[in-house]
Amino acid sequence: MDAAMVTALAALIAGPVAAAAAMYGTRGASRAAREGSALTGYNSLTDQLQEERAELRAELAMARAELAAERAEVARLKTLVAQLGGTP
Repeated sequence: MDAAMVTALAALIAGPVAAAAAMYGTRGASRAAREGSALTGYNSLTDQLQEERAELRAELAMARAELAAERAEVARLKTLVAQLGGTP
């Protein structure tokens, strides 16, 4: 084999090898981008859920306070009815 033949064979082999390396590198970069966006989405969802949970806790506390006030009012009215001679 002469030098021209070796150069031609090297060029024929190097082309597909370079293409395969480029495809593999792009595939790895795509995977990293997908994983990064998945983690960002997960963090965003976690933050939203924590905010919603805090809002629901505040709403629950308000509902419990309203319920306690209603029960106190019922107890006061029962006492008033008993004082006036009725049966609660």
